[in-house]
Amino acid sequence: MEENQKKEQQFLISYISELTNCSKKTGPVLARFSLESGSLELRFGQSNNLIDDNVFNVKNSQLFKLGPAESVCISEASEANKEKSYSRGISIQFRNEEESRAFHCAFEQWKKEVVVQESPLINGVVSTSKSKFDDKIEASSAKMYFHYYGQLLHQQNMLQDFVRTGTYYSAVIENRVDFIGRVVVDVGAGSGILSLFAAQAGAKHVYAIEASEMADYARRLIAGNPILSEKITVIKGKVEDVELPEKADILISEPMGTLLVNERMLESYVIARDRFLVQNGKMFPGVGRIHMAPFSDEYLYTEIANKATFWQQQNYFGVDLTPLHGSAYQGYFSQPVVDAFDSRLLVAPAVSHVINFTSVKEEDLYEIDVPLRFFSAVSTRIHGLACWFDVLFNGSTVQRWLTTAPGAPTTHWYQLRCVLPQPLYVMPGQEITGRLHLVAHKAQSYTIYLTLSALVGDMLQTSYVKLDLKEPYYRMSQPQAYSAAQDQQPNQLLQSQDMQFPSRDEDGSILMEPLSPNPELHSL
Repeated sequence: MEENQKKEQQFLISYISELTNCSKKTGPVLARFSLESGSLELRFGQSNNLIDDNVFNVKNSQLFKLGPAESVCISEASEANKEKSYSRGISIQFRNEEESRAFHCAFEQWKKEVVVQESPLINGVVSTSKSKFDDKIEASSAKMYFHYYGQLLHQQNMLQDFVRTGTYYSAVIENRVDFIGRVVVDVGAGSGILSLFAAQAGAKHVYAIEASEMADYARRLIAGNPILSEKITVIKGKVEDVELPEKADILISEPMGTLLVNERMLESYVIARDRFLVQNGKMFPGVGRIHMAPFSDEYLYTEIANKATFWQQQNYFGVDLTPLHGSAYQGYFSQPVVDAFDSRLLVAPAVSHVINFTSVKEEDLYEIDVPLRFFSAVSTRIHGLACWFDVLFNGSTVQRWLTTAPGAPTTHWYQLRCVLPQPLYVMPGQEITGRLHLVAHKAQSYTIYLTLSALVGDMLQTSYVKLDLKEPYYRMSQPQAYSAAQDQQPNQLLQSQDMQFPSRDEDGSILMEPLSPNPELHSL
């Protein structure tokens, strides 16, 4: 809680009555949350007489809903009075259901603030109980994750990605009809920029949920824009834990990581959908697609393979390092490569895996299995699988795509390539089959299992690699050089892009066609 913020909060309610004697206080009654001498208290009484008899320590109290506009607040027994579960309680009658929801939301937020004050963590995120997020994510990973996104320098990096930020701005402002007079929830609000966009577009109210320390910066940024700040409430906490006083008409978020799914924030986006979004509400973005295509890049392959040559030394200060060469070689190939590459390196049109955020189940994101089938446009060596993604903002007025494709303006996501330790030789028209299998792990990322195969004559070539999406090789600063052999291929590769792609429906989604049975693929 900031020094000048939320020192106290007041609610006007109809009346209260003691559970022990059912004596009713004449209404209306004022309920006030306040911070007194380091203790968070809830007091009830007349506006000028909040007497001590009706003071509850928020830490030791529980609030239960009895009906749409009726609740009961119970104070737990003190440490010295353990023979009783609770010491006292009052019945609270609210004026309407909406005010009841707002009071319950405030009670939970103040209660969480008690825990934050008594048990601070570096990332500033503490829950009153172990949540679903805590069950599936390692505490050390979550701590580093929220610490990372709690830094302004990282938020600046994302804000300065003008493709990203500009696309979000256009998608929101050009679809004002979706936002005017609507309740919006910003999932993982970060600096609060998307909340401010929604407010600019005419949202009735925006709830900006952010679990990291960036929530405090977001409050300051939003407060510095007073015309918009009246419409925005920043809530510090995880979407799995927080409570909201009302449902949202629209969710907005930037949950995409490398390869779309890295950091596993898509799961939180889906949880927010299930918890907060009204039926048939909109999601910005609403659809994501992962695109994949085989590539040929001798320079990249050689660069990675050469990293392990250090371990080929047989006399390193009198020590033979070669026993570790094989492990080092595999280790370097276990890193997916993040960089911007020339689309002319692709040797076949891409295939796509579609994730509809409006309908996908959270559990569907724990394991993603994509069958692969390509036809090579050239004679070359395939060095691996190139991947990128795009997302759709399916607005009522304008549909906008945010893409990270090679050849498109570069984003901070760049593209990703999985490099095979053993390249495959293919001829023009050669069928390439395989499988991309992503398995989520507790470090907020995925293990990638890639298999590619090609039949040459009577011999089946198969190459396999296991990679950790959490530990990529960032190669953005490397020069993009191409061999003479590669320089001779661009025209052929560009022509291959004119090959028939899967048809798309009106909203741009791919109409996936069933693949014919392939015994080689099933045997991988």
